[in-house]
Amino acid sequence: MESYYHLAEYYDMLMDDIDYNVWCSFIEEIFQIYGSQPHNILETACGTGNITIPMALKGYNLLGVDISEEMLTIAENKARSKKLNIKFIKQNMTELTLNMSFDAVLCMCDGVNYIIEEDELYKYFSTVHHLLNTDGVFIFDISSSYKLRRILGNNILFQEKNDFCYIWENNFFEEDELLEMRLNFFIPQRGLYKRLEEFHIQRAYTEEQLIRLLAEAGFKNIRTYDNLKMKKPHNRSERIFVTAQKL
Repeated sequence: MESYYHLAEYYDMLMDDIDYNVWCSFIEEIFQIYGSQPHNILETACGTGNITIPMALKGYNLLGVDISEEMLTIAENKARSKKLNIKFIKQNMTELTLNMSFDAVLCMCDGVNYIIEEDELYKYFSTVHHLLNTDGVFIFDISSSYKLRRILGNNILFQEKNDFCYIWENNFFEEDELLEMRLNFFIPQRGLYKRLEEFHIQRAYTEEQLIRLLAEAGFKNIRTYDNLKMKKPHNRSERIFVTAQKL
């Protein structure tokens, strides 16, 4: 079963404490740093459109790609409700087949962590480089190696919102640098609870690995930032943004 098969319906409720407008403003700051004025933007692993839609509302022309049909359906309905003409396509981000080019490519909210093989990540970076126009900017974020190992790894987390709750069991495997996450959801139905289960795997990447792979894929001007800040990451940064440019 694909990740987000069950979670798609409840994803936005679980993430309702995130201010995506702040993320979009940070993305625009990155554009300014690179002297970029993009028009056509590709967002890979776009999910339910929480970045795609506010960026489109700012006047950018967005194309959203995701592997989850369930997430894309929600994204399309949200965009339609705001009278936005955004095209969403179901594709694996490591196997993109798009006959167009872009001024910027985005991959937000851990999308890169879900690519668990280094050769597949290099393939993705190379494809993004190919899809970008000259001077195009690539922006993505990761949950840091520190976060996956020390914050999430080998822990059991519990969350409850509006009578909906889930238990999140995590195991980190040092030899493979993988975090396995088993999520059990309990959804209220007619006085009882329906249990749903999903299984996710994320890869822990270091800044050094990402910078090396980006350079090998042809990117220049590679930079890293602490979570939504114009500061370098530190050894306890939980989210790291990475930016690069095609020259």
